[in-house]
Formats: sequence, C-alpha cells, structure tokens
Amino acid sequence: MQRIAIIDFETTGLSPDMGDRATEVAVVLLEDGAITDRFQSLMNAGVRVPPFIGALTGITNAMVRQAPPIAEVMRALADFVGEVPLVAHNASFDRKFLDAEWQRIRKKRRQEFACSMLLARRVYQQSPNHQLATLVTYLGLPNAGRYHRALADAEMTAHLMVRLVADLKQGYRLNTVPHEFLRSLQKAPKAQINAWIERGKKQLGL
Repeated sequence: MQRIAIIDFETTGLSPDMGDRATEVAVVLLEDGAITDRFQSLMNAGVRVPPFIGALTGITNAMVRQAPPIAEVMRALADFVGEVPLVAHNASFDRKFLDAEWQRIRKKRRQEFACSMLLARRVYQQSPNHQLATLVTYLGLPNAGRYHRALADAEMTAHLMVRLVADLKQGYRLNTVPHEFLRSLQKAPKAQINAWIERGKKQLGL
C-alpha cells in the first residue's frame, strides 16, 4: 500500500459555511499496511462548543480554551501531511473543514481525498450500515478508543483501510491498490462493482 494520510476532525457542527469550526484534528500516516506516524491536537478557534457536541465527543469548552490557537495547529498539520494523498471516513465532511481552515491560513490543498465510507459501501455491501463503529464491529477490527475523538477515529479508519485493501487484493487478485484506484472505485455503481473492478484492473494495469 502506498503512503496515505488518514484524517479526522471534531468540530462544533456540520458545516464551516454555517460558521462551525474545528476543535480537534488527528492524522495517522499509513504505509505498507502499518501506521508509521501520528499527529493529534485540540485547538482553540475562539468559538463555543455546543452542549450536544460536548456530550458526543467529550470535548469541553475548558479543554478548547487551553488548546493552542487553531492557526498554529493548521500550519503544523500542513507541514505534517505535506502532499500525501488523503483518506477520511465520510470524506466530504472532513474535506470541507480542512479546506476551510487551511484557507484561513492561506494554504491550499493539492492532494485528493478517498472516502472509506463510500468504499465500504461497495466492498462490504452486507454490513448493516457503513458507520465507522458498525464496520469496526462487523469486520472485527481493533477498537482504538472512544468514537468521535479524532485520533481514535483516524486509527480505526486506518485499520479499516488496511482490511479493505487486503480484501480487494485477495478478492480480485490485485497486486496493488493505488489511491487513484480507490477514488474511482468509490464512485462505481454498487450493483456493477465486480465488472467495474475487472475493467479498472485492465485500464490501470493492476
């Protein structure tokens, strides 16, 4: 497996367009099926954590007040990630917050996202649903800690990606599963997944 960066944000709400901000971020670097490095930090964006978000994540206003400024964390995150391809579970959510927070520090994302949730919907169609917690139980993956904390969720997503890539390799006799292949696979019609993978193997020489 090529090197990928798996990212997870905890936030004050669902959309930066509505004024929501990030409160915590974590990234794990995954290479050859193993976690090789980690980055995690709470951060202070000068906004209040709503009570229901605090109950969900365990992140309190006191914790955020004592955290480093968000611009400082975002710069450190940019240095850590570089241009390594990105993965997130429900990537559209994390992509929005990453782009919004990086825009505030005049940083532009250059790499693309793959979404482990969209991939799991295609590869594990028999799973009851494709929430991270359900997939961890369904596949018997290691539980890294409390859900809805950034580092635990990023690590569990990393375990999911290791399993997903291994299952794709074994099930479809793939020598490698590049990020480009995953980004295409996540858009494939679920009912046509087998035929699509065979076509993709030929097109990409896998």
